[in-house]
Amino acid sequence: MKRSYQDQLHFEGRLWMIGALVLFISVPLIISLVTGVWPTLEHFFPGFLATAIIFWPVTTIEVFTFTPMLGTGSSYLAFVTGNLTSLKVPAALNAQDALEIEKGTEDGDVFSTIAVASSSIITTLIILVGAILIIPLTPLLESEALQPAFGNIIPALFGALGIVYVMKRVKVAMVPIIFMVIFFLFVPGSAGLVGIMVPVGVVISLITARILYKKGMIE
Repeated sequence: MKRSYQDQLHFEGRLWMIGALVLFISVPLIISLVTGVWPTLEHFFPGFLATAIIFWPVTTIEVFTFTPMLGTGSSYLAFVTGNLTSLKVPAALNAQDALEIEKGTEDGDVFSTIAVASSSIITTLIILVGAILIIPLTPLLESEALQPAFGNIIPALFGALGIVYVMKRVKVAMVPIIFMVIFFLFVPGSAGLVGIMVPVGVVISLITARILYKKGMIE
């Protein structure tokens, strides 16, 4: 039976996701089989619960937030390779914007997948080079002069990416921007809530856009 483009993507994507999950689990499993050392329940569950409480909600939120931006093919690829916020999503959005392709279409899906795949390959090569050069470059990377740069990579990346969308809809963007600035400045411990606040910003943007549209302030 011949599958449609989307059905084929879902079929192959699910296979790769299952394969990736098996590979992820196989590493600690093989280590335990070879060494004979197995995690005990009293040590496993506290660590598991501590991370699951944080990462499961964030991961679930990312699926609903980023999948419409990425498209079908690139979503499967991005969630397997990881680093969505700082690499995969910006790469996909920039590719679609540079080519002036409408998001949510099959063309957008294709070019988004190419962008995410290219990002994944380049990231892997950089990690390989970094692993080889990490010892000779350690004094340079740990120097005080470079620390501010490493601490501001993600803000700089999203500042450059975000300004494009802010300028397209300044009136809609200002409300969630002001809300987020106030929230992260004055709420203690808010730095650890970045992933959870992404859909909050989306909801605020949608409500703001709806109100401005009703008032005839935007088209």
